[in-house]
Amino acid sequence: MLDWKRNRAGKTALLIEGARRVGKSFICKEFASREYYSYIIIDFADIDQTIRELFINDSYDRNLFFSKLSSYFRVELINRKSLIVFDEIQLLPRARQLIKYLVADGRYDYIETGSLLSIKTNIQDIVIPSEEQRVAMHPLDFEEFLWAMGDTATVPAIQEFYEKRMPLGQALHRRVLNDFRQYMLVGGMPQAVLAYVRNKDFAGADQVKRDILDLYRSDIGKFARAHAGRVV
Repeated sequence: MLDWKRNRAGKTALLIEGARRVGKSFICKEFASREYYSYIIIDFADIDQTIRELFINDSYDRNLFFSKLSSYFRVELINRKSLIVFDEIQLLPRARQLIKYLVADGRYDYIETGSLLSIKTNIQDIVIPSEEQRVAMHPLDFEEFLWAMGDTATVPAIQEFYEKRMPLGQALHRRVLNDFRQYMLVGGMPQAVLAYVRNKDFAGADQVKRDILDLYRSDIGKFARAHAGRVV
């Protein structure tokens, strides 16, 4: 994300694709708060009719569009110092098509987030903007899991031993394997990892994962239509 901001300098929007609940919205908010003077996050899963109509009816006049957007969210937008995040952009395809023209306008930076299944299907009747730099966001890998556990030393140590072609030794090897087994049981979904880190409770992490699976089944069922009964 930092490379995109520095190297593209507003010439493209950043589209973050990934499964639901991998932390796309969270990372956007963290990035926006650290890297920009001001920001607006528009969650298309939770917008009222005013914002929907703004994108559909008032986006042709850019000055009016930005003025209304700034007023509605009560955020001052500063030229080349502000970020606008379109969260779950697949829910309003018109907003995604608009990216082409907003990037060309050049006043602000734009990040889009989209869930994998919906972002590939909700594209009817729009022109996919070429002004998108895509990046995939995945669940936490083993190293990131260890970071969440407060361990930033193990993976660099493994890398050092590997490069020197040296064994870890039985004690360290057992500890690393134990950590890896925990990772395999908990998985890399951020909410599940957080539930485990708080109480070292596998049951709590499992409940989070079951909730996510139920969410995925519901999402798949929307697109399966006549075959929804096969989604188990």
